[in-house]
Amino acid sequence: MAQYYIFHKPFNVLSQFSAEGEKKTLADYFTGLSKNVYPVGRLDYDSEGLLLLTDDKPLTHYLLDPSFAHPRTYWVQVEGLITNEAVQQLTKGVVITIDGKQYRTKKAAASIFLDDPIVSERNPPIRFRKEIPTSWIALTLTEGKNRQVRRMTAAVGFPTLRLIRYAIGDVTIDGIAPGEHKIVDESVTTLLMGKR
Repeated sequence: MAQYYIFHKPFNVLSQFSAEGEKKTLADYFTGLSKNVYPVGRLDYDSEGLLLLTDDKPLTHYLLDPSFAHPRTYWVQVEGLITNEAVQQLTKGVVITIDGKQYRTKKAAASIFLDDPIVSERNPPIRFRKEIPTSWIALTLTEGKNRQVRRMTAAVGFPTLRLIRYAIGDVTIDGIAPGEHKIVDESVTTLLMGKR
């Protein structure tokens, strides 16, 4: 029977089990897992949030194949008070540079949080500068280019300070603290894949 784990990856943890210098890895949070259980996709070392680990190969294929364009929702804290105009640009797609080439991102869903979302403290916290306000947006993408969210917010003039993957499909990190995981059953595949 396939195994499924929803993990809330903390800041400054690699999305892999293999050691890399002194950096923390998934091995610091999981013990005794089957060797066939792997993280599906990755979150950058300096990003936080939802990471799925499973040995379900069809699900892994679905989530990693760009042609299925499954939604991923990020909560993004940016430098400055983001404007509606910038959010509209993110929604329509912006030009970013990937591997030295210009790339226009696909349409996305983007909205500004009227009140800051309730999120866990980050360790270490972001650098606080009293003279520069920050704001939060929710950004839902159906593609996953390298450091795409950071490149997109920078392209509209609001650099990313903190990046949390809140959801994949209809699966969220609600109720799971950073560094903790939840074991779920195969019914999670419906939430991840949606109605196809």
